[in-house]
Amino acid sequence: MPDPRTPKIFSLGESALVVEFGREISVELNERSIALANHLDTHPFPGYIESVPCYASTAIFYNVQQVKRQLRSETSAFEQVKHHVESVLHSIDITADVETSLVEIAVSFDEDDALDIGFIADSAELSRDEVIDIFTSAIYRVFMLGFLPGFTYMGEVDDRIAVPRKETPRMKMPKGSVGIAGRQTGIYPFESPGGWQIIGRTAAEIFIPQNDPPCLFQPGNQVKFIPA
Repeated sequence: MPDPRTPKIFSLGESALVVEFGREISVELNERSIALANHLDTHPFPGYIESVPCYASTAIFYNVQQVKRQLRSETSAFEQVKHHVESVLHSIDITADVETSLVEIAVSFDEDDALDIGFIADSAELSRDEVIDIFTSAIYRVFMLGFLPGFTYMGEVDDRIAVPRKETPRMKMPKGSVGIAGRQTGIYPFESPGGWQIIGRTAAEIFIPQNDPPCLFQPGNQVKFIPA
């Protein structure tokens, strides 16, 4: 019987593959995804471009011609990269390769900034202050970045204030809006359409293109929201 912990590896188009560690939201699977991406960033193979860690998987992008030219094999670029990934999976030190630093974010819960806090409070049958206390009492993990440059998928939100996405997304979500969607929370790095329920807003700059790295957060970071 195959080991359920053994990741599945499959192609993602002609120049990428996915290493799937599982299909659930868990810190363990996310740590493995991040650690693999970080390892490949610091120990790239010929033709390597970048890795993108997700909740429980890692997408690896590569230059097909460089892989085939440098590794000099009759097999496909996908098979060569797959073989390389399999060879390093068991040598990755998760504790050394996953950054867990804590980032504090000041959030305004004023009426004009917390656009949906009334809906969240009504859904939870709680007062606004109780919703804020519950939300700010937790430390959230950055599981992944996506949707927009610098947009964070963090979790997990307390069940008492977990609410679904809006049925009709807003056409303009204000920059810095802090939203909830199910047991996820995230920050809109700039104005954009969006369907998450907005609990507050931060003045923190989340994405600055000229910075290195450009994103304030990295997968694996921990985030603490504090009232502004």
